[in-house]
Amino acid sequence: MSQRLHRVNELLKREISAVIQREFEFKDSLVTVTGVNVTQDLKEAKVFISVLGPGLGTVMARLKEKRGMIQSRVTKRVVLKNTPVLDFRSDDAAERGIDVVNLLEEVDELPTAPPAEDEA
Repeated sequence: MSQRLHRVNELLKREISAVIQREFEFKDSLVTVTGVNVTQDLKEAKVFISVLGPGLGTVMARLKEKRGMIQSRVTKRVVLKNTPVLDFRSDDAAERGIDVVNLLEEVDELPTAPPAEDEA
């Protein structure tokens, strides 16, 4: 990934996070923008959202419904040749991480072979 695309991704992530924080209130849920991936031509952006707490479906539905409003607010603050169309997606990396930790704990509890005795 080019340095410019990396900077655009981080800039969009910061601005989308700010818009969501100012404009939305999600009861009993913590909503975080975990990443943004912009295409090379800057026409589309995948916005990855992590939701801690209940209501992943309602949060995602609300963000997709208000995509135009979020995009227009971001456009006012970020000047790009093309403003990317935002595509909100669920990011389940935290859940996958918890699953991996649980698997490692299960493996740690499995019986192990006794140490080999040295023959002298």
